[in-house]
Amino acid sequence: MATYDLVVIGTGPGGYVCAVRASQLGMKVAVVEKNATLGGTCLNVGCMPSKALLHASEMFEEAGHSFAKMGVSVSSPKLDLPAMMNFKQQGIDGNVKGVEFLMKKNKVDVLKGTGKILGTGKVEVSADGKSQTIETKNIVIATGSDIARLKGIEIDEKRVVSSTGALSLDKVPGKLLIVGAGVIGLELGSVWKRLGAEVVVVEFLDRILPGMDGEIAKQFQRILEKQGFAFKLGAKVTGVDTSGKTLKATVEPAAGGAAETIEADIVLVCIGRVPYTDGLGLKEAGVALDNRGRVQIDPHFATSLKGVYAIGDVVAGPMLAHKAEDEGVAVAEIIAGQAGHVNYDVIPGVVYTTPEVSAVGKTEEELKQAGVAYTVGKFPFTANGRSKVNQTTDGFVKILADAKTDRVLGVHIIGIEAGEMIHEACVLMEFGGSAEDLARTCHAHPTRSEAVKEAALAVGKRAIHM
Repeated sequence: MATYDLVVIGTGPGGYVCAVRASQLGMKVAVVEKNATLGGTCLNVGCMPSKALLHASEMFEEAGHSFAKMGVSVSSPKLDLPAMMNFKQQGIDGNVKGVEFLMKKNKVDVLKGTGKILGTGKVEVSADGKSQTIETKNIVIATGSDIARLKGIEIDEKRVVSSTGALSLDKVPGKLLIVGAGVIGLELGSVWKRLGAEVVVVEFLDRILPGMDGEIAKQFQRILEKQGFAFKLGAKVTGVDTSGKTLKATVEPAAGGAAETIEADIVLVCIGRVPYTDGLGLKEAGVALDNRGRVQIDPHFATSLKGVYAIGDVVAGPMLAHKAEDEGVAVAEIIAGQAGHVNYDVIPGVVYTTPEVSAVGKTEEELKQAGVAYTVGKFPFTANGRSKVNQTTDGFVKILADAKTDRVLGVHIIGIEAGEMIHEACVLMEFGGSAEDLARTCHAHPTRSEAVKEAALAVGKRAIHM
């Protein structure tokens, strides 16, 4: 019987990062993976393939609409969708091989099969009708999440698809109906919109991007509508008739009222994700779940069963790969007797559309609800020199600071490369910095990041270029 210091179940960003850090700290480590490839949802059917298609579709759009005004004459671009999907697959393969290399480099054993916790210190790994029991001092559950499903709507991944199916369509749909105006739906919608689809988004709430700053969400919706997105907010899809040549979705007002029918070639169900705990034997082993099916943990990631920990999408908190990675490092350090820690107040979120949307820290709504007095500094990209000369002026930077201490509490950006620009705010907030600190930091000219400095200056009502 094999014996380890740590067995990690799942090799997504949380799981494989946890394994690498534990190995660095001198532990004998194994990972358990039920899928054919390592990397979890993120590398195989999530973050990475979607970014490949976002990038490729942006290039297609640029060639067709932006090159001419810059004095670059090219014939009208033709879409070769199989080649684009091959570009996506090359990216997936490269990243998956990278994780395999990391496992070998760090002497982490990869056990292929389905993991089941038999109790403290015991994991059963089953594959091809055979099973073996692994002994280990510690277990980390890093099994991630699965797509959330809508009652009464069956996902076949051909015509009614989840994010997984939407990454592998064999032709551009004439009309794409997206259920849910969250991050994943808007990203995938923007891919197919750029490639020629008509896109309609139905959202139960009266706004897009639930959880993001309200002002940011409103402006971003206007930008997407300018790009050709159609939104039906405060509405719900109650059924999809798949019997005809085109799909017929029944859409009703969320508050009740007369239903309407929307025809579509593809329906994409994107209403969020749920923790993946199937087959882990958690109930039998005595691992407690909360009322939303997430594994319950204490502040040190420990579950109710001694020696068993959990991280990532399977526990509470934002379902983000980088949050899982930080938790993976922290729990490995805790198991090694160190002081692993995650600062949940400084976890950035990004929507990888064009333009991008990024955020870290509190929204205005959260500060109002908590009764925190705050000041706001905003700066539009229309007043940023680099954005002007590149004609990429959509969006703005918004900084929220404590009215008494000037400490930055939240930063929100809509704009080209917003996902890259957010990180100076993250570093500032990690060190408890103020808007004044950011305003007095020299920024290279001409860069889009100058808009961040100007927004910090605007907190003190002294922006220079506005």
